[in-house]
Amino acid sequence: MSKGLLIVLSGPSGVGKGTVCTALRPKMPRLVYSVSATTRSPRVGEEDGVNYFFKTKEQFADMIEADQLLEYAEYVGNFYGTPRDFVERTLASGKDIILEIEVQGALKVKEKFPEGIFVFLLPPSMDELKDRIRGRGTEHPDIIDHRMSVAEDEINLMRHYDYAVVNDEIDLACKRIESIIMAEHCKIR
Repeated sequence: MSKGLLIVLSGPSGVGKGTVCTALRPKMPRLVYSVSATTRSPRVGEEDGVNYFFKTKEQFADMIEADQLLEYAEYVGNFYGTPRDFVERTLASGKDIILEIEVQGALKVKEKFPEGIFVFLLPPSMDELKDRIRGRGTEHPDIIDHRMSVAEDEINLMRHYDYAVVNDEIDLACKRIESIIMAEHCKIR
């Protein structure tokens, strides 16, 4: 049995990583979604174990100490990480897995899994990105400004990725990612 593909989808906060992953799931039922752990509070409608594993800072520190995370990073005062065991078991079973993570985390995964497929999700414009973050209605204006500054820095790191996909329309972004995955499965290794 061949090993599955590790697909890493990342990009600036507010670019629509979660929305694209949610839309991609029914289109690619064999693609397993990796649920990240985080210390941030749940947003309206988010469920523990579905959207994230919501942890206290103490619980997250214990996971780091026990080497239970493939990667982790602090972002805007909260920690995010990818549980190692779930990813490794999924790949070994021959299934593909997609990680929806921040740029810092993606670059750490690339160090450990250079054979992964790294996809950078871009907004159509920086103005559109700011509107999306503002549209959440969950962020203070100072936090929005900080996220925009971080987004500019992250876009400059796109050169470390294999592919760039503009999230102008969700269905189009999904089709582009589906094409990338199909092409990667057809590669002669």
